[in-house]
Amino acid sequence: MEFKEVYCVNCKKVLGRYNVKYYHDDKIGELLNTAHSTHIRNGHQVNIRKFKKN
Repeated sequence: MEFKEVYCVNCKKVLGRYNVKYYHDDKIGELLNTAHSTHIRNGHQVNIRKFKKN
């Protein structure tokens, strides 16, 4: 299965892991603006990266 992780570089932790099959790029962008907005407002660097699980 293939996932996309939302990772905070400053906190060094994964904020969320979303299945590519159900969450497209637009939906992950919406989640960043709603669920993970506090990290962005605090000036943290948030990355989206691919994660593949066997």
